[in-house]
Amino acid sequence: MSRVANNPVQLPKGVEATFNESSISVKGGKGVLELALHSAVQISRDGDSLRVSARNDSRQADALSGTFRALISNMVTGVSQGFQKKLQLQGVGYRAKAQGDVLNISVGFSHPVDFVVPKGVTAETPTPTEIVLSGADKQLVGEVAAKIREFRPPEPYKGKGIRYLDENVYRKEAKKK
Repeated sequence: MSRVANNPVQLPKGVEATFNESSISVKGGKGVLELALHSAVQISRDGDSLRVSARNDSRQADALSGTFRALISNMVTGVSQGFQKKLQLQGVGYRAKAQGDVLNISVGFSHPVDFVVPKGVTAETPTPTEIVLSGADKQLVGEVAAKIREFRPPEPYKGKGIRYLDENVYRKEAKKK
């Protein structure tokens, strides 16, 4: 059996999980998340914890049980605490401003980029060079952060661009004469 799937998923106070043969729904203070289950995976409740196990002894079922245990754990964390990604803009004149569900980004193009933040993710700009994305769905928050970073990824010579807050950009030396 998968070592990841051996660990139960603890449900904190205020989080409810309902499941059937084909799906699971987790409800908490930050929202509701749903996930369609694979037919090779089954879930059982043990008090205030959930256990994920494989229905048969195949390698695929074993691998999927660990994957779905991790996904369910992320859902529980998301609806109880939420997830956050921080982006930093580096470069002269690079700035961002959140206006409702639209993020206005100026990163050296001839025009500002208006990025519509999808439902389930909130964007904040505490400073003009910092973007904070937060939401309950870990996958969606990471995907939105990656799409924003795609507008101007950090370049290796001057380090200009949009980067994750904890990202270490490999810098190259300039060409010598």
